[in-house]
Amino acid sequence: MSTRTTSIRRAREADLGSLSTVFDASWREAYRGIIPGVALERLIAGRDRAWWRSALRRGRPIALVETGERVVGYAAYGRTRSRALGTEAEIDELYLLPEYQGVGLGRRLFKAVRNDLADHGLTRLGVWSLEDNARAGAFYEGLGGRAGPRVLDRVAGVALPKVGYLFS
Repeated sequence: MSTRTTSIRRAREADLGSLSTVFDASWREAYRGIIPGVALERLIAGRDRAWWRSALRRGRPIALVETGERVVGYAAYGRTRSRALGTEAEIDELYLLPEYQGVGLGRRLFKAVRNDLADHGLTRLGVWSLEDNARAGAFYEGLGGRAGPRVLDRVAGVALPKVGYLFS
């Protein structure tokens, strides 16, 4: 697969279906076996077009990565929502369609988001990841993140440990 026609841009209303598709496929791939099946399905079902429309209207940036004219990933980010992370900015979510993982698009998206945050004076960055998601942990460590705070989070009513990765 070629990534030469790849672009990164802000999400807009016309992208609602694509955001749902990326979320659905990436969460099924990343969290099957980590988040119990019924809870995972409930979470995925809740991320429909209406949820994404509301997310866009809240004003927290969502960046998309496109290859050709297909949205293949996204990142939601902004100022840190939780003091527990200990940073001024965070990436809330960064997901790619499974078939586009491992070709450098996640790295490009991460760097674009980090640059946007730095342009707004937010240089200390963190990201939370479920502790059992070894692939995500390896991804963030490969980008220079170091494991930081650990907390217990409730995901669809299930207590799951997560770790913060810190970038300075």
